[in-house]
Amino acid sequence: MTNQTVSILVVDDEPPIRKLLRVGLGSQGYTVSEAPNAKVAIDLMQTERPDLILLDLGLPGMTGLELLGKWRGDGLDIPVVILSSRTDEAGIVSALELGADDYVTKPFGMNELVARIRVALRHKFQQQGEKPVFHTGDLSVDLVKRIVKVEGKEVKLSPKEYDILRMLVQYAGKVLTHQFLMKHIWNDSTDVQYLRVYVRQLRQKIEKTPDQPRYIITETGVGYRLREVDGNE
Repeated sequence: MTNQTVSILVVDDEPPIRKLLRVGLGSQGYTVSEAPNAKVAIDLMQTERPDLILLDLGLPGMTGLELLGKWRGDGLDIPVVILSSRTDEAGIVSALELGADDYVTKPFGMNELVARIRVALRHKFQQQGEKPVFHTGDLSVDLVKRIVKVEGKEVKLSPKEYDILRMLVQYAGKVLTHQFLMKHIWNDSTDVQYLRVYVRQLRQKIEKTPDQPRYIITETGVGYRLREVDGNE
């Protein structure tokens, strides 16, 4: 799918932001429609079916969280990327738990936003399912044989470390909240400190510089993301 066939609905009450997105995304070949509030967005969705929605959390009247909850409750499976202020960590976490695919914080760079859009669209349009062997940079994960290698050398992980890495690989490029990871790894909302300990141990084994991770990126106050890199980076 090329950019020229991809339509994006921007739901934001700030005219300068809508203009920025209309011009910036339009220059990338995306088709952009706009809504200044939830009511207009709901009305537009009656006649349009965008490929992706950019949703501001701070909407007047019905908030972005409420609108997202309505859409996901109605079964809408269109990718949603949240636009949020840097200080609204709680809102970001709530949005991700409601089914948002990703987020960017204002002010944002157009390159960063386009990269997040591409990741969200890739998860939707590519065939679903885990690849037998995942590669990023010098890291490879064989999801069938459960073998992890760094620079071609096998790395031994504990079962929980592997489970965390497998989950990050499955959603490569997408931010996973602490609650999401704990629910799927421990089947409950255990103390987030357990997760942090295992992530720290995992970084010690797969990162060249654990304190400056290349692969497992911390989304402060939110969760973690497996960053996809090329071998030359």
